[in-house]
Amino acid sequence: MNKVRFLAIAMSFALLVACAKKGEQKATAFVAKVGSVTITAEDVNRELKGLPEQVQKMFEGPGGADRFVDELVKKETLYQEAKKKGFENNPEYQKKVEDFKKLTLISLMLEKEIEDKAKVDDKDVKDYYEKHKAELTTGNQMRASHILVKTEDEAKKILDQLKKGGDFARIAREKSIDSGSAKNGGDLGFFSKGQMVPEFEKAVFSLKEGEIAGPVKTQFGYHIIKVTGKKEGKVVEFDKVKDLLAQKVAAEKQKEAFDSFLDGLRKSYPVEKNKEAIAALWNTDKEKSDVPGGKTVQPGAKADDKK
Repeated sequence: MNKVRFLAIAMSFALLVACAKKGEQKATAFVAKVGSVTITAEDVNRELKGLPEQVQKMFEGPGGADRFVDELVKKETLYQEAKKKGFENNPEYQKKVEDFKKLTLISLMLEKEIEDKAKVDDKDVKDYYEKHKAELTTGNQMRASHILVKTEDEAKKILDQLKKGGDFARIAREKSIDSGSAKNGGDLGFFSKGQMVPEFEKAVFSLKEGEIAGPVKTQFGYHIIKVTGKKEGKVVEFDKVKDLLAQKVAAEKQKEAFDSFLDGLRKSYPVEKNKEAIAALWNTDKEKSDVPGGKTVQPGAKADDKK
């Protein structure tokens, strides 16, 4: 059997779906037989639970039950033939079975060990909302000026000048290599999150109005930044983000519970690594390829500006 046909059969099994009348039969009702093997409604329901809901819907309606049973019969027929031909003794099959058993056992254990510790109630979600209102505020805008230079030493010298009372706008006009903002004394106007390069944005949104920070390194050079204005946005209503926050809080609790559980296990299961063998797995001398980046934004330019 070539790979294309095998893939087609595998996909066919993946598309097994529920019939519309799935709840009308008793779980032990006879459905079909393949040789000496009986397929019951219980088998059908068990198969059902492992299928995505949208896949189940593909076989709803008239004839859906019959098509579903046909797929179960097809799978059982092929399974019996594979056993007859001795594929149970195939090393690749046995390795996959062991891997599956290992992952299933891990999953069951983690479900028991972590599920209770990671439960989330309304109070958890509300507390998270109150503590993270700043992150849930839309429309926040900052106004900033910057002085961009090529080296960190130069940036530090400019910062010293400013600390001694130097005029930010004058120095920006004289020293900044961002000609677009330099002529305006370094002024960039108002901008929202996502409009500046990440390092620059992170620094700006951490400052209060009137504060100066730097040097801040980006791919364009070194920035001295001054926040000159701030427009407060509006906090998203709790009911609109409640479900999303519940998922986020649950994920954080699960991670904390998992990390704690794993840390406890490490005391009972000492680990030894062969660093030389690990290093030999890959050629460490291989030249690293450049990682393709996204669209860059000129310093002081907004992401949607075309330069």
